[in-house]
Amino acid sequence: MDSLLFSDICRHHVSAIPMLDSDQSKHKKHGLVLDNNFGFARKPDRRGLTISRVASPLQPAIVPSPDKETVDPDKNHVAWTSVRQERWEGELVVQGEIPLWLKGTYLRNGPGLWHIEDYNFRHLFDGYATLVKLHFENGRLIAGHRQVESEAYKAAKKNRKICFREFSEVPEYENFMSYVGDLAKLFSGASLTDNANTGVVKLGDGRVVCLTETQKGSLVIDPDSLDTLGRFEYSDSLGGLIHSAHPIVTDAEFLTLLPDLVKPGYMVVRMEPGTNERKVIGRVACRGGPAPGWVHSFPVTEHYVVVPEMPLRYCAQNLLRAEPTPLYKFEWHPQSKAFLHVMCKASGKLVASVEVPLFVTFHFINAYEEEDEDGRVTSIVADCCEHNADTTILDKLRLQNLRSFNGKDVLPDARVGRFKIPLDGSPYGKLEAALNPDEHGRGMDMCSINPAFLGKKYRYAYACGAQRPCHFPNTLTKLDFVEKRAKNWYDEGTVPSEPFFVARPGATEEDDGVVISLISEKNGGGYALVLDGSTFQEIARAKLPYGLPYGLHGCWVPKK
Repeated sequence: MDSLLFSDICRHHVSAIPMLDSDQSKHKKHGLVLDNNFGFARKPDRRGLTISRVASPLQPAIVPSPDKETVDPDKNHVAWTSVRQERWEGELVVQGEIPLWLKGTYLRNGPGLWHIEDYNFRHLFDGYATLVKLHFENGRLIAGHRQVESEAYKAAKKNRKICFREFSEVPEYENFMSYVGDLAKLFSGASLTDNANTGVVKLGDGRVVCLTETQKGSLVIDPDSLDTLGRFEYSDSLGGLIHSAHPIVTDAEFLTLLPDLVKPGYMVVRMEPGTNERKVIGRVACRGGPAPGWVHSFPVTEHYVVVPEMPLRYCAQNLLRAEPTPLYKFEWHPQSKAFLHVMCKASGKLVASVEVPLFVTFHFINAYEEEDEDGRVTSIVADCCEHNADTTILDKLRLQNLRSFNGKDVLPDARVGRFKIPLDGSPYGKLEAALNPDEHGRGMDMCSINPAFLGKKYRYAYACGAQRPCHFPNTLTKLDFVEKRAKNWYDEGTVPSEPFFVARPGATEEDDGVVISLISEKNGGGYALVLDGSTFQEIARAKLPYGLPYGLHGCWVPKK
């Protein structure tokens, strides 16, 4: 899969592309007025927790033209407002007690800047990446954030406009020829963004990489300073322009999927620590539809890779359009059906390919193998945050929708979808809820597990659920797949980001550890939160000098 992938598409679809609508009046301005005068009143916490640390002062704001973004605090939550400044670092007040064994840095990546000058972006996924760190050591907490310096971000700062194709945004074209020129760059990948705003992973060799769905959006960062060190250049000749935003990363390997839009299918590849070379394990051909299904993430077991083929499929025409369609880069093809394919990691052979009920998911949680009495693997169980085959969740993530919550319950229902894939040659797999969705408020996304149980039978997962009415997941939830129950944490008016589990060194119980999350408050504030992984009770929090935008995914970098 290389640059010919898009040029082949062009021959069939370029005539169908409409011109850009240059009217930007529908994108109204949202944001925050800067005020660098912050203080910390040392008042007793309503939970009776003790204050033990003091935050350091703010650094000067250098984000491009934030003063042009204004906000009505009664209507716009800080979670959906551009970050106040490009970078900041300081020690925080700690309320409660951080375990002394917690030594390392939690990194969280996500979109954090949703405007350039007076132009506002459309979608949550368009924002330029904001990397946040929480460094824990000796019961103290040092926090910081910094913009990831992608070429897309630097070009936008310099030129005061969007210069690359983002999730729903494209550069403004002055005339037809500039539009045609941008299409030519699209076929080579030159006009695709490298805005690495989705996830961050620590490779087995210690390098830390921010990622998104374009391969060029793989950027190496320094986990201490948050400096952007440069692009992660793949040294192989596999080519291609896109990959799964969520590779499977362990100390031993890096696994990912490369979708092929010309000959619909997926290449399964592995990269060993210390190298930049991906090697092919095998290839899966799609069984339905005009293009591969979107593979934002995928699961693995100890011996197998599960390749999902979702009926929400990549769309070549939508990739080329100058204005977004309702499903952006994708199209819903229910008639193409849905499939799960199982590939042996060792041989690259396909051991199962089953049709399953229609599904929509961004995030798989985990998968594991089931054995019979003789130790033979008979089936695979794969869990995901499943949106009841409803694609409207993508539209709910438009910034206009996120910023206009009026108290009505508009969040589409979601569940933990549990697939069962037989390995006996049966043509069909099953999909059902792993537990009653009412246990977590019928909201479900942004999940993590104890990494020691990756690909193995597990009991617990941590995710974001819902306290209704809401328009976005607003709780943290601990899922127990044995008892089929959930414990939920909720703070009214807040938007919590992905709960990230860190195991206690030497732990023998699956849930022995802590859960870390960053919380955005309705009053414009925010705090870091630490929950006990077992009881799911709060053990510490640390107030930030100002609330941060909602973030997506994180990783843990242990102290050396």
